[in-house]
Amino acid sequence: MRHALCLPALLLLLLFGCAADDAPTATARQPARREAVVIPLEDGTQLRAVLALPAGAPTRPPIIALHGCAGLGRAERPIRLPLREADWAAVLTEAGHPVLFPDSFGSRGLGQACGVRGFPAGPRVRRGDVHAAAAWARSQAWAPSGPAGLIGWSHGGSTVLTAIAEPLPAGLIGKAVAYYPGCSEVGQTAGWRPGVPALLLLGGADDWTPAHFCQALAARFPERLRQITYSGARHGFDGPATPQTTRTLPDGRMVSMGSDPAARRASMAEVAGFFGGP
Repeated sequence: MRHALCLPALLLLLLFGCAADDAPTATARQPARREAVVIPLEDGTQLRAVLALPAGAPTRPPIIALHGCAGLGRAERPIRLPLREADWAAVLTEAGHPVLFPDSFGSRGLGQACGVRGFPAGPRVRRGDVHAAAAWARSQAWAPSGPAGLIGWSHGGSTVLTAIAEPLPAGLIGKAVAYYPGCSEVGQTAGWRPGVPALLLLGGADDWTPAHFCQALAARFPERLRQITYSGARHGFDGPATPQTTRTLPDGRMVSMGSDPAARRASMAEVAGFFGGP
């Protein structure tokens, strides 16, 4: 079922016409202002991050945006936003949100997590990064009042689901969006329960993180989880003009990914309505 579009949704449709985790093909829009910041964690980790700010004063709560398995670059390289993340930074800042991209991998000297079993910075580790980033963002003078929102893609989408699990610090996170997360492990975690409303945006033809696991999870918690599956869409369907490709992961799986213009437009409108609504 489609809902009537609110102003932010209309803005997105005006901004975009018709990412995979690592497919830099098109040119992404750029946020008005962008800077590198560092957030100290309790374990001594210096969590580096990219902060994107609107051209004027932020009018909406901060959003913590969680990168996919490709990360934001190794520690010895300058932090950078991949195509998909840069594109979303522009969209969300134009809607009035400050957006913070914490770098869970490069901050720990790690490379990519794509298809790597036993990766040391999995969603459970990243949960702490998310909560610290949300607390930092909400404490800044430029941050409007109210809890932070979350958005994440693939590995970051799985992290979203881990980060919103009860118990949650009161008032820290308000809403969450997970694009094509891996729901299989979450569904097997004893006692997992979402602490805030979340929107799951899934590809019906996703062979990397199959939709049926998230569909089953959403059916268990209909009061908090809403899922939308886009028929025929593959992993990374919201990427801006990224081609359909296949790759073999280190664990031996062959997966496909790439943009789906119709699913991209529709899902962006859903995100705008979700974050812009009550």
